[in-house]
Amino acid sequence: MDFSVVFEKATPILLAGIKLTIGISLLSILIGFFLGLIACLMGMSKFRVFRLISGAYVWIIRGTPMLVQAFIVFFGVPQVVQLFVSGFKFTPFVAGVITLSLNAGAYLSEIFRGGIQAVDKGQMEAARSLGLSKSKAMIRVVLPQAFKISIPSLVNQFIITIKDTSILSVIGLAEVVNKAKTYVGSTYRFFETYVYVAGLYLVVISVLMIISKMLEKRLNNDKKSKSNRSA
Repeated sequence: MDFSVVFEKATPILLAGIKLTIGISLLSILIGFFLGLIACLMGMSKFRVFRLISGAYVWIIRGTPMLVQAFIVFFGVPQVVQLFVSGFKFTPFVAGVITLSLNAGAYLSEIFRGGIQAVDKGQMEAARSLGLSKSKAMIRVVLPQAFKISIPSLVNQFIITIKDTSILSVIGLAEVVNKAKTYVGSTYRFFETYVYVAGLYLVVISVLMIISKMLEKRLNNDKKSKSNRSA
């Protein structure tokens, strides 16, 4: 075993992979944010059809492995579309974004729902008493507070999404695990390479965990200061 050789030769390859890992995670969590918000609001709608659609989406995504979802998106969906559009297919990147976004959106929907329910019901009543409609009160008063409450959970979901990108190596996405497999295939340095990959993940995830703890601490301090002022 020689970690110095792997560090020297594999670093450019693995860094390119970790950049793609972070990039596709950022894009997917951004799309998932809006999907989750829409699914959450639909789930809390007074219209039964919207609630059923939202519930089915969350149920399917949370109830099936992401590996299966990736195969359906990358292999299954193009096969169906090719019945109508010849030659249609997804690139691994596009299929990866779709899979990660759908997955993150389902979990973010539940995070947002918890954040909204954590906001004091009196906030909505106060906003309505000031003449705001229910939708405007939700957008201007409730949602900003719900997002603030949900920040630690949002960061945690981002961490999960980053780790989930490793699953997408099975469809050929050139993220860090895929790059590591390619390097190992030509050098057979399994142990050193995958320990290196684990180290890269640990660095990225540790930074996000520190950010999450800082945000959580700040939120707790804000709550304490508000309670002291009210007292």
